[in-house]
Amino acid sequence: MNKVFSKILVILVRGYQLLISPYTPASCRYVPTCSEYTIQALKKHGLKKGGKLAIKRIKSCHPWGGSGYDPVP
Repeated sequence: MNKVFSKILVILVRGYQLLISPYTPASCRYVPTCSEYTIQALKKHGLKKGGKLAIKRIKSCHPWGGSGYDPVP
């Protein structure tokens, strides 16, 4: 069941990448971008751990947060 939810979230993030992201200014502080990081984390670690990693990454994306290369562990 978790795999189904992970796949649904990946589809939603891909939809964001295709439909919304191209119309907003490029402002990501990390490589890979937060959306790509989320997809990689969900595919590699599944819904529970991948979701936690994605939320942690998104929460650190602010002017006083980190930046640079930050791969999925």
